[in-house]
Amino acid sequence: MRRFERVYIGGGFQKTRGTEELVLVDPSTEQPAGVLALADEEDARLAVEAAARAFPAYSRSARRERIALLRSLGEAVKARAGDLTEATIREYGGPVEQAKWRAGLAANNFLVAARILEDFAFSRRINEVEVVAQAVGVAVHIVPWNSVYNAISVKMAGALAAGCPVVVKPSEFSACQVDLFTECLHAAGAPAGVVNVVTGRGDVAGAALVAHPEVRKISFTGSTPVGKSIMRSAAERMTRVTLELGGKAPTIVLDDADMTRAASTALSIGFTNNGQACIAGSRILVRRTQVEAFCLALKKALDQVVPGDPADPRTTLGPLVNQRQYQRVQDHIRQGVREGGRLIAGGEGRPAGLERGYFTRPTIFADVTNDMTIAREEIFGPVLCVIAYDDDDHAVSIANDTPFGLHAYVIGADAARARAIADRLDAGRVAINGLSHEPLAPFGGFKQSGIGREYGVYGIEDHLELKAVSSSNL
Repeated sequence: MRRFERVYIGGGFQKTRGTEELVLVDPSTEQPAGVLALADEEDARLAVEAAARAFPAYSRSARRERIALLRSLGEAVKARAGDLTEATIREYGGPVEQAKWRAGLAANNFLVAARILEDFAFSRRINEVEVVAQAVGVAVHIVPWNSVYNAISVKMAGALAAGCPVVVKPSEFSACQVDLFTECLHAAGAPAGVVNVVTGRGDVAGAALVAHPEVRKISFTGSTPVGKSIMRSAAERMTRVTLELGGKAPTIVLDDADMTRAASTALSIGFTNNGQACIAGSRILVRRTQVEAFCLALKKALDQVVPGDPADPRTTLGPLVNQRQYQRVQDHIRQGVREGGRLIAGGEGRPAGLERGYFTRPTIFADVTNDMTIAREEIFGPVLCVIAYDDDDHAVSIANDTPFGLHAYVIGADAARARAIADRLDAGRVAINGLSHEPLAPFGGFKQSGIGREYGVYGIEDHLELKAVSSSNL
């Protein structure tokens, strides 16, 4: 088995100082796939100190130097796209086509930031005052396992463009992907200390990073409970935070939609990234008079979903990431049955023909009300709920009746009507008639789905402080 026992600090790889080890498991086979030496508090401290030493020079670096670095990062990731794709398939269980897309997305995040930086305004005049945007300081980025190098790249791109050195704390369940991605970061040639990576547990390395007095910015993607704990810790020193947290996205199917196409679209939205996506449309809202017809269309569309080996190009649904996540999804399926949800597809256990691996049967519940656990909690697996509504106002009311507000979807034939519905939804992004991604548009949540925005100019601005400078003639 391969051992992962290095961190990246101060411009080079070093042996991890932490002694705790984690056995990594292939989610498709449940077989051991490697051993990770977990970074500890000392690794975290050294990484922050390296970033702090780099801050004075890097925060004052020329625009052209940062643009060159961002371009170099994008090209370095492009050069290893095949390796990153393979690691995503093997370690995470991402189907091959999705894995390829993610590698390209990560490279593009750096290249987009480079283009934005070409004419980004770091100062502007307001009468006799100059408003100057300056780098906030050392930034800590804590990223999850479900989209690890996309999360690293989009956060890092904004920080580096702004002039902030970065310490990344990735999930311990992404050791292979992170090791490869860090090699890309190293190949790009960032000045020593500008980029640092320590992979460890959140309650050890992550907690040490969040508590470090030299850290002036924290950007976290993950669960809402952990995000709240980070925010409480950051409040002690008024450290700036960006939190991209959980979701329970509604997909509103309007009554003028073609049921066959709408069902296929809703399934692809709900099962994106094996259902392990904060943006997954896991609540499907359908006009009450059309529920049965829509459920029939869903069952037919489900025939196109192919669970299995993520390396097989025919596969559209891979395994869950680990045993803990598999058990969590199984528990939610049982809870849905206990609370009165009607299974129209799937249920407990693995899909037919898959005896090993953390594969879950693609599951759809009907007769769900919005107060059921499966409609309230983020399940993070291929489990969808069909909820009936009476009219457009009722659909909007149900959609917004959630503590989350990250993403929402509307499917309908009348573009003006769908847009009017979108304008009433409490969500950071709303997609009409499909799942799309615009790297220049802001991404983040309403309510308990987070604070702040990433991508485009918003990711750069999130790493800046504003200073007003005025002068008077004596």
